[in-house]
Amino acid sequence: MPETVFAKIIRGEIPARIVHEDDRCLAFHDVQPQAPVHVLVIPKKPVENVAALDGADEALAGHLVLVAAEVARKLGVGDGYRLVFNCGRDGGQSVDHLHLHLLAGRRLGWPPG
Repeated sequence: MPETVFAKIIRGEIPARIVHEDDRCLAFHDVQPQAPVHVLVIPKKPVENVAALDGADEALAGHLVLVAAEVARKLGVGDGYRLVFNCGRDGGQSVDHLHLHLLAGRRLGWPPG
């Protein structure tokens, strides 16, 4: 997997507004927010995207979702938010490191694309 900005954030080489950190993941505010609350939840393990997950990553994938829900409650938006994994360039993925978007703070339309 190529070196990414997220790997540098995990190592502390690039500052981030961190809202959660544990041994498996990091959650921080997006620098280009698409909603009033826009947090990225990323694994510390280098995984390119959802398609690169395998059975050994089942607990990690679930952990990312649970952390996102916890962060939503912590930030006061637990009653309405969206979780999004973008996968690949055509899916809107801009950084080749798995990340979960937590979007909230305004009414989110549907369909999203």
